[in-house]
Amino acid sequence: MITVFTEKMKKLLAEKSGLAFIEFAYSLPIFLGIGMYGSEIANLTLQKTALAQVAVSLSDNASRMGSTVNDDISKTIYEGDVRQLIAGAVIQAGSLKILENGRIIVSSLEVNANGKQKIAWQRCKGKAVVPPKYGSQGKNGSDDSSFVGMGRPGNEIQALAGDAVMYVEITYDYQPLFGDMFIKSTRLFEEAAYNVRDSRDLASGLRSDGNDPALCSKYNANI
Repeated sequence: MITVFTEKMKKLLAEKSGLAFIEFAYSLPIFLGIGMYGSEIANLTLQKTALAQVAVSLSDNASRMGSTVNDDISKTIYEGDVRQLIAGAVIQAGSLKILENGRIIVSSLEVNANGKQKIAWQRCKGKAVVPPKYGSQGKNGSDDSSFVGMGRPGNEIQALAGDAVMYVEITYDYQPLFGDMFIKSTRLFEEAAYNVRDSRDLASGLRSDGNDPALCSKYNANI
């Protein structure tokens, strides 16, 4: 009996038909974790790239918006123009749900009467409570030499006299694929700027047309 048992144990220990399955079972969690982490990083990169494209398109479109009044060659812009502008960015952002998870800020950088940079007007949309990074509407309305433009310190973008720069800031709270398993709460930020393409009536600023101004003091995703 002992001899028979011993022989069976030897055969069992020598059996290798299930070895690959056991190795697979041990390695599966590791490879699955690596695959999930790679998917998360790829998704983060894609969303950041998409936001950058939205920022560039929004700034470019802002530089072209407006309409002529009474055959004047200078374009006049209205509150409705900005609302449509942001609505287009929301459509472009698609599944990112940019107004629910972030904030869009559009600023008109111009030159004041003293030849200094100023933020002539500014409009915001989105639920994220994020203040403008470089200053709010009316920044440097007089003669404040501390404000030299918008952008990274030492590399600020400036408007030319009689011209304007449409500066866009987009903040977005990244929505991870697997909760906070791999990436904790991450806030993405993208910005872009374009000079106004056509002659624009800067003296009139952003004209009222019955549309509710999307002031940055309001935090409302509706558009």
